[in-house]
Amino acid sequence: MNVWMAFGLTLFAGMATGIGSAIAFAAKRTNTRFLSLATGFSAGVMLYVSFVEILLKGAEELTAAYGHPRGLWINTAAFFGGILLIGVIDVLVPAAENPHETHSEEEEAPLHGGPAPRPRPSSGADRSGVEGERGSHDHGPRHGKLLRMGLFTALAIAIHNFPEGLATFLAALRDPALGVAIAVAIALHNIPEGISVSVPIYYATGNRRKAFVYSLLSGLAEPFGAGVAYLALCLFTGGGAGAVSSEAMGILFAAVAGIMVYISLDELLPTSRAYGKGHDSLFGLVGGMLVMALSLLLME
Repeated sequence: MNVWMAFGLTLFAGMATGIGSAIAFAAKRTNTRFLSLATGFSAGVMLYVSFVEILLKGAEELTAAYGHPRGLWINTAAFFGGILLIGVIDVLVPAAENPHETHSEEEEAPLHGGPAPRPRPSSGADRSGVEGERGSHDHGPRHGKLLRMGLFTALAIAIHNFPEGLATFLAALRDPALGVAIAVAIALHNIPEGISVSVPIYYATGNRRKAFVYSLLSGLAEPFGAGVAYLALCLFTGGGAGAVSSEAMGILFAAVAGIMVYISLDELLPTSRAYGKGHDSLFGLVGGMLVMALSLLLME
């Protein structure tokens, strides 16, 4: 029963990319302050739950399996191993197709039916000899390379969303209440990601409907990745009867904590600050920590 609940929560978190895309197309303009608070809130939830709950759960599993202090050494190694893994993924995924990148108001304006022109492909300078604005993305229409663009974008999204889906699934599998909290945090994170996915797809196809559908489908990488990972773990860890061994769960909990800390510090907080004004990101961060702390206390 927990497996299906965990899968359902992972599906909910992943499909939130469609909410972001719908906001981009339905609203007259993006509510950047909401996005700042939402991503800051998500970072607060992830950071608090990683250090206070998930990392400790990993330590409990591993010390029970390997004793003290060996279990703590393995737990620490798995934590930094998770950070290394997601760091390598970020290095390998090309920045132009990275779905976690923020986009300028000029780039997002056409999503709302705005008058802003599509940015032309940048090759160092435009036709007038003026260098393109720093930080702008290359999303000019290239119909001949549409398939290649779509494949690279889909690959980037799948690689980035896989660890997030695994985090939601594993947490819900062991503790459904904790899984709900993480699923909400991931879903809030996926709302601005849905907008970021819609931008390159729209400029590649010129079709708002396709941009929305692809953005919605991009979230399927999370439940799909979680399902594949779960089947592989059951097959290779020898837990038996569809269960994952406690040693594997301990290592994965610690690694997931590292992954979530990296995502919070490298992606969510910078995104929150880019979208917000003043202390918006800090308010969201503290709010997320407070809500997560109260949730854990009420679940005792």
